[in-house]
Amino acid sequence: MTDELPHYHKQEDFINRTRKLSEIRELGVEPYPHTFTPSHSITDVITAYEEHSEAGDSEQAAEATTDHVTIAGRLVLFRAMGKNAFGQLQDEGDKLQIMFNRDLTKVEGLSPDGEVRPLKFIEKKVDLGDLLGIEGHVFRTHKGELTIYAKKVTLLCKSLLPLPEKHSGLIDKQVRYRKRWLDLISNKPVRDLFRTRSKMMHIIRTFLSEYEFLEVETPILQNLYGGAEARPFSTHINAIDQDMFMRISLEISLKKLLVGGMERIYEIGKVFRNEGIDKTHNPEFTMLEAYATYWDYNDLMTFLERLVERIALELFGECKIPYTHAEDEREIIVDVTHPWKRLTMKESIKEYAGIDVDTLADTDIRRILENETELDPKWLAKSPRGLLIASLFDEKVCDKLIQPTHIIDHPIETTPLCKPHREKAKREEGLVERFESFLLGKELCNAYSELNDPEIQRELLVQQAKKKEAGDLEAHPLDEEFIEAICQGMPPTAGIGIGIDRLTMLFTNAASIRDVLYFPLMRLEQG
Repeated sequence: MTDELPHYHKQEDFINRTRKLSEIRELGVEPYPHTFTPSHSITDVITAYEEHSEAGDSEQAAEATTDHVTIAGRLVLFRAMGKNAFGQLQDEGDKLQIMFNRDLTKVEGLSPDGEVRPLKFIEKKVDLGDLLGIEGHVFRTHKGELTIYAKKVTLLCKSLLPLPEKHSGLIDKQVRYRKRWLDLISNKPVRDLFRTRSKMMHIIRTFLSEYEFLEVETPILQNLYGGAEARPFSTHINAIDQDMFMRISLEISLKKLLVGGMERIYEIGKVFRNEGIDKTHNPEFTMLEAYATYWDYNDLMTFLERLVERIALELFGECKIPYTHAEDEREIIVDVTHPWKRLTMKESIKEYAGIDVDTLADTDIRRILENETELDPKWLAKSPRGLLIASLFDEKVCDKLIQPTHIIDHPIETTPLCKPHREKAKREEGLVERFESFLLGKELCNAYSELNDPEIQRELLVQQAKKKEAGDLEAHPLDEEFIEAICQGMPPTAGIGIGIDRLTMLFTNAASIRDVLYFPLMRLEQG
């Protein structure tokens, strides 16, 4: 029922604060003013006094002879002490103590001749969680705590619901993910994590600009999906009565721009895959895809190493990054210094799993996978050798690649969009110039020397379309428009897709992809 009030309207705190809101308005105070202009952030004030303690005392602040500042933030602590009261104001960056005085603190909009005095108004009408503007003077208490002597208080927003309980805090992860605003208010490390993510994105864009990449935007809604093996999300556009798909990759549209003559381009955007949810997968995630004409996959390996190295140096000043959320719970130091280890897929299987696939028949590989994994036997029975080798890598090797490692030269069956290997022996073996880079046992990126032969491209996509018709929900549809574009001529090109969320997990020491998304996908709350 649309006229049924939400459950929180019945909470005592909500009822009491709503009553106070009415009383505040009756006193002539505007509880939701249009604007306020701080002169400093709280971090600015704290930073200014980090290197020296000479801030003056409370008597000097009362006489307005110390530094004058105007700040804004959320009231997160309050205690009355006779003629003074002390509070703590929090903004995006930090917290700072505020002192309110019975004689010198005024409240914006409150009549000086009214029955309710300013300090009493603050004590009785203002609650924890309210947003305040504070104009006053800086001083240090006898114990040395930096404080603002509030001369004028402006109520900026009356909150009608309380903050999470101060001492127990916001612990439940489901609540933290679902109500991220409370998580950000309650947990400074969470605010710092997302600030780090933003800094990382700035570094990435700056680095790409230095390499003369142009940022572009391509459609999220597509007539056909492609560029990866994944199930799409579908929707319908009423205006043209047409079914559409949300993109599972940025690749196809970007390659059309390469045909159009754009030589170095990238896009950072959301992609959507109708797949499972776990510590490293969310159906909606952020991808960086970059394409450079006249490069190959060797150029891209160096490029990626330099990019990750740059991020580490600018964020931390070094290339050795501690990570504490490995499955065995030991701290790992990940060293992203260029260059990284490179292994072919077959070499990695031999090194980490002790299996030399060149000595095994297809039936031998199937037997290993049937006996030692949970892969579907029916799928194994009909899969070609290339996919069997790739499955062996996924099951036996992937999670052992903790330090940065490039796995190169994949079987052609793993992708229809990659150039066959330039070396004749490897090409005849059915290998392509593809690499995946791994960190902490998880795939960080996927890259290849791009296929620009329209005849081979069409043949491979036709094979994918047949797989799709046979029931493979993750196979590519046949995209004739894309093939037409390739027929117009795409230069030799290398392309890379980097999972931004997984990269953020490394640089923020996050245990789950949900920790680095502002609003991860959650089930609807029942009731």
